[in-house]
Amino acid sequence: MAAHSLEQLEAIYNQPFFKLIDQARATLLEHWPADQVQLCTLLSIKTGGCSEDCGYCSQSARAKAGVKAESLMETEDILKVARLAKTNGATRFCMGAAWKGIRETDAKFQSVLETVRAVNDLGLEVCVTLGQLSEEAARQLKDAGVSAYNHNIDTSPEYYSEIVTTHSFKDRLDTIKHVQNVGMSVCCGGIIGMGETVTDRLKMLEVLTKFSPEPESVPINCLVPIDGTKIAAKLPDHKMVDIFELVRLIATTRIALPRTKVRLSAGRRSLSKEGQALCFLAGANSIFYGDKLLTTPNPDENDDDQLLASLGLEKMAPVTAV
Repeated sequence: MAAHSLEQLEAIYNQPFFKLIDQARATLLEHWPADQVQLCTLLSIKTGGCSEDCGYCSQSARAKAGVKAESLMETEDILKVARLAKTNGATRFCMGAAWKGIRETDAKFQSVLETVRAVNDLGLEVCVTLGQLSEEAARQLKDAGVSAYNHNIDTSPEYYSEIVTTHSFKDRLDTIKHVQNVGMSVCCGGIIGMGETVTDRLKMLEVLTKFSPEPESVPINCLVPIDGTKIAAKLPDHKMVDIFELVRLIATTRIALPRTKVRLSAGRRSLSKEGQALCFLAGANSIFYGDKLLTTPNPDENDDDQLLASLGLEKMAPVTAV
C-alpha cells in the first residue's frame, strides 16, 4: 500500500461523515471478515519506576501518580494470567514493561524470553512492549515467538516534544526499524486528546503509512488523564475526545491502512455502546479485553461479551508465531 501524504489523509478525513463511513466499511469488507474482532489482553509485567518522562504515563518515576515501582513478574505468575485470558477468549497476550529499553545481555531480558516461549506454547499470539531495542534484541524476541512488538509513536513528529523529552521521535522510529529489519511485525499507534490538533493526528497517521511493511496493528488510544501526570496537569479541564472525531480517525486509518488491524484501545470505558458500535462500523476490528490496561481501567469482560453478542461480532482466531 502506497504511503499517504497529509493532503491525501485530510481529503479522506474531511469527507461528509456518511461517505467516509461507507468507504471505510467497504475497505474493511474487502480485506477482513466483517463479523470478527481480535481480543487482546494486556498485562504489565514490570510496573512503575520508568526513567522516561512520557507526560501521559503514571509509571514514569517523574510522575506523582502514586504508582509504586515493582520488580519483573515471574514467568509462572504471568502464565496464570495468560491462561485465564485464553479461557476468556483472548487470542493475543500483550506484555508491557516500564523500561526505557532493554539490552540483550541483561538477565531481565533472558527472563522475558523464557516467558515469551511459555506464552507462545499456550497457542496465544505474543506481543511485547519493552521500550527501545537493538536489532539483536529484536531478533531474539522474534526467535522466542513474539508475533508483534508494540512501540507507539504517540502523536505527530512536531508535537512529540510536548509529550516526551527523555527520548526523541527518531528514537522511536529507530526501534521500529530494528524490529522490521528482523521480520517481526509492528504494533504502532498513538494517543489522541493530549492537546494536539486534528492535523497532528493525521501527521501521525502519515508516518504510519510510510512504514514498510505497514503496521500489523494500530492501537488508537484516547487519553485517560491520570492525576499526578504532566498531561493531566497541563489539561485540567480535559474532556473526552468527541466521538465523531474518534470515528473519523478510525475510518481514515482503516482506509489508509486496509490490511492493518485497527485497535480501539485506552479510553473505551468512557465510550457508550453506541459509540463503540460506530467505531466497529468505521473499521475497528480489535479491542483490549480485560479489566485493566497496564494501570488504567478497561470495560468489564462481561460487558464486552454482551456488546459483541448484540452486534453479532465473533472473536478472531489467533495466528501464533512460527
